[in-house]
Amino acid sequence: MCNIGMGERVLRVIVGLIVISLVFWGPESAWGWLGLIPFLTGLSGYCPLYKIMGINRCDKKDTPVRKPS
Repeated sequence: MCNIGMGERVLRVIVGLIVISLVFWGPESAWGWLGLIPFLTGLSGYCPLYKIMGINRCDKKDTPVRKPS
């Protein structure tokens, strides 16, 4: 299931990697592990918070086609 569009997915992966890098460089804080959230949602294309809020930003070509029964 997809509820995140391709552009947003790429942005989430990039932001996630930047925030995760803060664990190793910069302030070297454990808070950088919060970057896993945008990174993993970007890779999977699914955001549970979007599901709860009823948001679907998935591109039409990424949406699975359902055949009428």
